[in-house]
Amino acid sequence: MSTPGTGPGPVRVIVVDDQAAVREPLAAVLALAPDIDVVATAADGAGALAAADAHPVDVVLMDLRMPVMDGTEATRRLSASHPQVAVVVLTTFADDDSILAALNAGARGYLTKNAGREDIARAIRAAAAGQSVLDRDVQARLLAAARTPRPAPERPLPADLTRREREVLTLIARGLPNRAIAETLFISEATVKTHINNLFAKADFRDRVDAIRRALAAGLA
Repeated sequence: MSTPGTGPGPVRVIVVDDQAAVREPLAAVLALAPDIDVVATAADGAGALAAADAHPVDVVLMDLRMPVMDGTEATRRLSASHPQVAVVVLTTFADDDSILAALNAGARGYLTKNAGREDIARAIRAAAAGQSVLDRDVQARLLAAARTPRPAPERPLPADLTRREREVLTLIARGLPNRAIAETLFISEATVKTHINNLFAKADFRDRVDAIRRALAAGLA
């Protein structure tokens, strides 16, 4: 079996939303993409967990506000029971509490329902490849929250980060992809990847979302 998002074969997706009028058309549209296979749908978080147990899956597209079990709790449980599965939140809610709760629960991406079909498909592919995607509005709220005085983070950034590593981390926190970071710093994309690998090793970031969250908490933005 190929590694999700890196080899041949479609990305396997579960679509979770309590509104059938949203869930079913979204699943149908995503299924039209040749590299996406919608293996199941669910109407709540409990259904999402059951579907993940029943089907090989790479990405769960998760609504937040649902009956029985909400998306945040489902994300937390999926992260514990199926750590190889990436969760991308797709919701109408973009308030600070919802965003931070979902990211802290382990979501790899966060989109609002203003996102278009191609935006959602790109986020699914990115999540399957181990990357994180945040909606522009979500990124803006995280940046705004970073400017608000707050207690020191529980896991501060290491003191031995180099100047260049801090520059790269700052640009990651601003939502720039590797290519844009390379262009901004006038270095190669391969060099950016080397700095990112060093950052992840030094700071023990779980993923790019964790890096963004901790960089913002440290005042890098």
